[in-house]
Amino acid sequence: MTDHAAPPVDQKHRTASTGGSDWASGGTVFAGVLMMVTGILSVLNGIAGIAADDVYTRLGSYVYEFNLTTWGWIHLVIGVLVAITGWGILQGMDWARGVGIGLAALSMIEYFMFLPYAPFWSIISIAIAVFVIWALATAGRPSTTK
Repeated sequence: MTDHAAPPVDQKHRTASTGGSDWASGGTVFAGVLMMVTGILSVLNGIAGIAADDVYTRLGSYVYEFNLTTWGWIHLVIGVLVAITGWGILQGMDWARGVGIGLAALSMIEYFMFLPYAPFWSIISIAIAVFVIWALATAGRPSTTK
């Protein structure tokens, strides 16, 4: 009598049998990396706005018009929070998913209001925030069984 053991599971092809959980975890990791990168870029953007008021030019008048130094501080503070939260997501912290969704939504609002100063970067940042919200909202919850 021969023992017919099941063949080993190929880890690369588990997405079909696990319901896409590898996609969800990959999206969460990618969202964390995107948050860290965009947070750091936002910090640099903020420093540029604080250091020199003439870094950005406006494309006409706008309802949400702030001084560029004010925009610099807004980008700096939100950028630091986004980068820290991205790090928390990569570390698997429980608080990071909810905070990440909230900060991505805040970032969308921030860059909508910043459209006249940097329209192309603002549109890219809004698209990144949409992906981050989707990735963090659709990621599976960790197992609570003991």
